[in-house]
Amino acid sequence: MSDHLNLTAQDMPVRPLRRSSHVLVEVVIPVYNEEHVLARSVGRLHTYLTGTFPYAFRITIADNASTDRTWDVAMRLTQDLPHVRAVHLDQKGRGRALRHVWGLTDADVVAYMDVDLSTDLDGFLPLVMPLVSGHSDLSIGSRLARGARVERGPKREIISRCYNLLLRTTLRAKFSDAQCGFKAGRTETVQALLPLVEDQAWFFDTELLVLAERSDLRIHEVPVDWVDDPDSRVDIIQTALDDLRGIARVRRRIRRGEFRAPVPSRRRPAAARAAA
Repeated sequence: MSDHLNLTAQDMPVRPLRRSSHVLVEVVIPVYNEEHVLARSVGRLHTYLTGTFPYAFRITIADNASTDRTWDVAMRLTQDLPHVRAVHLDQKGRGRALRHVWGLTDADVVAYMDVDLSTDLDGFLPLVMPLVSGHSDLSIGSRLARGARVERGPKREIISRCYNLLLRTTLRAKFSDAQCGFKAGRTETVQALLPLVEDQAWFFDTELLVLAERSDLRIHEVPVDWVDDPDSRVDIIQTALDDLRGIARVRRRIRRGEFRAPVPSRRRPAAARAAA
């Protein structure tokens, strides 16, 4: 293995990506049969970022094989809003959608949000800034960190806390909230991790984060304000079973010494170095 691949996060120089006007942040919204909420949520996000966000941005709607009019709504949004684009996938899976968009992006920072925008958007700039500055490699919104404000029922609260406790006891995870749909990463980091992440659905987030920790990367946590979406159609039981299978699979890979990614260099993009 080359010296470059043996570098750890502590060995590498930490440099900001670019000046604010040159940073591009891509926000992915994975959707499946969300025609009823998509236009309102994307419109709200676009307005918020246009008015407050200091970096260039792109919103990408990733349609996961919807069977309703979600794709029609997405296409209309790309025509009405200047910073919105849409991609269509023929198969379902949030992880599959994120892998597709993040793997091909030209942005400096990639992020994703759940379409219901349950997480307060005021948390987005604190999520992104440590990535732009070079302080961190990945950044996650946490509903369980000190300072977070959460409104949800006791059933979902208990499930969330038990799941994250399970991750700490079985995979020795140090992050507090694997499942919050509010995450971001430096593109170079994410693209180095993606080839080793196997899950295509809900466990994708957890697997990515555990792999990042095992690769000595830095994960920044942002306490968020979060309000439960009563219209959520996630199958909790099936998702829990899939998560348990994912945990078992990752444990086997860790024991075999297979669960560690090459750590990417933190050099600024060539365009930014030329502009400096």
